[in-house]
Amino acid sequence: MFAAVLLSLLASIPVEITPADWKIVKDPRGLCQIAVPADWDEISEAAGAAVFHDTSTAVAVVTSQPGQAFKPLSESLQRLLAIPKAALFENTPRRIFFQDKVSKRSGDPNVYDSSVPAKSGTCSCHVVALPSIPQDTTNKIILSLQPAAE
Repeated sequence: MFAAVLLSLLASIPVEITPADWKIVKDPRGLCQIAVPADWDEISEAAGAAVFHDTSTAVAVVTSQPGQAFKPLSESLQRLLAIPKAALFENTPRRIFFQDKVSKRSGDPNVYDSSVPAKSGTCSCHVVALPSIPQDTTNKIILSLQPAAE
């Protein structure tokens, strides 16, 4: 319960909470971006992904879907995707943010997904991280998702 309340509060904080020393990672088309901690490594300039140590520890991926209209998830789509209400942190015209998988043990990752509207489509982010990665870090990555600065 506390985690859900904390995440709902974090989801309402503006993107400006992203620390200044974090790196910007853009999707391969250069349309969408996320920020990751300075000690994460970009896989390649064209991959739209960054890792912490290796992909089995943590990975964050940003993608763009030009032409895909952004809209909140309908209740039927939430059921189809099997997203529990407690795992859907934001489902608004501004952002979709949910936890796709909850870790059941230390070697099992947590998985988060988010989407936001872009000029002519949708920006999405997928973060997979072991429980040893602070939830504050994964939340900041997710909340940094936005259309790329021009």
